[in-house]
Amino acid sequence: MGDRAGRYARIFEQLRGEIEGKSPSLVAAMATVCAVLHAKMPHHLWTGFYFVAGERELHVGPYQGPLACQILRGRGVCLHAVEEHAPVVVPDVASFPGHIACDARAKSEIVVPVMAEGRVVAVLDIDSAEPAQWTDADVAPLERILTLLNPFLA
Repeated sequence: MGDRAGRYARIFEQLRGEIEGKSPSLVAAMATVCAVLHAKMPHHLWTGFYFVAGERELHVGPYQGPLACQILRGRGVCLHAVEEHAPVVVPDVASFPGHIACDARAKSEIVVPVMAEGRVVAVLDIDSAEPAQWTDADVAPLERILTLLNPFLA
């Protein structure tokens, strides 16, 4: 994880150049975020967004990686992040109560909320096939990357 901060900084600059003034919509910007993060971070098994679709229900959005759960209901890491309005770092998904296994290869996960007007509208969800791939040090760089979506959330 030593060079991860530098990698996040380079990814942010690349994404800023691709999104600011170029992306036509939130979905296009999210797809670009997924593509770049997934390509540049080799420990990512799945990189994507889930949109809040109702009370304790999320629907899959743009993503990279293996087939995703299309709907998440009632439990899981992503819904926990929505309920808490806060990022969630899970070093071992098997130890997270109510974890939803969309892909049995996933061993660790990080979820970062996408906020608009004080409410969670989506989450960035990233899974790894290796345990303990994220720490709290990953949260701020990912939140910074998500600020590139702000113009589409107003």
